[in-house]
Amino acid sequence: MRVQGAFQRYLNRSGWFFVAPAVILFVVFMAYPILSSLYLVTRRWKGLTDSFIGLGNFARMLNDGLFWHALGNNFVLMVIQVPIMIALALIFAVMLHHGIRRFRGLFRLILFLPAITSLVAYSILFRILLQTNGLANNLLMQMGLLQQPVAWLNDPLLANITIIVALTWRWTGYNMIFFLVGLQNIDPEIYEAAEVDGASKIGQFFRITLPLLVPVILFSLVTSTSGTLQLFDEPNVLTNPNQSQLSGPTMTAALYIYRQAFQVSSDFGYATTMSYVIVLLAGILAFIQIRFLGGRNK
Repeated sequence: MRVQGAFQRYLNRSGWFFVAPAVILFVVFMAYPILSSLYLVTRRWKGLTDSFIGLGNFARMLNDGLFWHALGNNFVLMVIQVPIMIALALIFAVMLHHGIRRFRGLFRLILFLPAITSLVAYSILFRILLQTNGLANNLLMQMGLLQQPVAWLNDPLLANITIIVALTWRWTGYNMIFFLVGLQNIDPEIYEAAEVDGASKIGQFFRITLPLLVPVILFSLVTSTSGTLQLFDEPNVLTNPNQSQLSGPTMTAALYIYRQAFQVSSDFGYATTMSYVIVLLAGILAFIQIRFLGGRNK
């Protein structure tokens, strides 16, 4: 019994030895920042000094029209871009699973490659292509579709369309992989039974494929919604909204928070307060999506 007890203590110590690095990293990079941010919310920073203001940052945020303007831009992009991306990812997944037989692996690779590119690198690439004297304008003018160069990244409407196109190009293949995995887990006998009953391909899609993919669609919706609320790289690199006024049609909440914290006033307390609002909104939207789609899937 003593030998067994000693061996068990040895296993416990060995286990903590292997777990310790992960625990330390979690405490340093996750737990400590979360706890310290609760302190920052109640402070107002001026340079290197701070003072206690209680809920003053929340009152300031409620009256900050620029923050709500930036957050509104996030919602516009989310409402337009996320459904388009999910629909395209689902269509490509169905085509690759049921339709395309030859070179299926090559098409999967081509569609997924954008997902492994650097966010900053592909944003710079889009900016080079769409600048006034860029490749897009030159090709369209040579083809006779344009009489003069178009300011893709300066016009408010075209800039937002550019961001939507860039996001869709970057993330469609990423979500398509999840849909492909979901399709591969559907029993083929279900489709065979549906064909025997005379169901058309369209009927099979809406009555079999779509309902069985609801958990995967829900996952993609939640992660895409959360990602859109945190959108930073694309508007910062592609359009670089007005820094002095902190405004513009492509200014997002994350970019506004970053500039408040590191470029304008260095008020970390106010930036932290706005970050908590983003986290709260992401949680509320995820709850709504889970209740709506998760309830329908029961």
